[in-house]
Amino acid sequence: MQLVLATNNPDKINEIKYLLGDLPVTILTKHDFLEFPQVEETGQTLAENALIKAKVIAHFCDLPALADDSGLEVDALKGAPGVLSSRYSGLNATYASNCKKLLKELKTVPKKKRTARFRCVIAIDWNDGTAETTEGVAEGLITDDIKGKQGFGYDPVFYYQPKKKRFSEMTTEEKNLVSHRGIALQNMVGLIMKRLNKLNEKLR
Repeated sequence: MQLVLATNNPDKINEIKYLLGDLPVTILTKHDFLEFPQVEETGQTLAENALIKAKVIAHFCDLPALADDSGLEVDALKGAPGVLSSRYSGLNATYASNCKKLLKELKTVPKKKRTARFRCVIAIDWNDGTAETTEGVAEGLITDDIKGKQGFGYDPVFYYQPKKKRFSEMTTEEKNLVSHRGIALQNMVGLIMKRLNKLNEKLR
């Protein structure tokens, strides 16, 4: 089976490829195609956006496609930035500008009330008219400064209490065991293996 990753984000590509590395499938990315569309995220939820991206890329490449949409939900901000996480600080948002805006918005919020969660929805469009999704959630606290050199996005301001570390201070292996995307992908692996087993049965 060939599976296309429906993202242009190099950090997500690296993380997803690492997590799916043991699957008996060939992982393709935008680098394997002469053209690769930038899909407009018009959904109102993470699931809608993930399904939109997977469907567009599956149709474009004529292959099964896997997409994710992730968001940071901060309780003190009534769930924001949520589905707008990647564009929180504007159209030309960067990881740094998003983190800085978030800390500014929470400047007067005490530590105990800075609860938040990363949420991720993984969608796979099988390019046969069917699609499936899985979800992962990681609970934590938003810090009052930016720290750490690992990870990406809001990792430098997301403190994961069970490990007493920010995501940006964890190794790749540590983060993937507990992160929202890691959990969602672990669940997706089961669906992919189920599909592969069905294909193998048909070939026997």
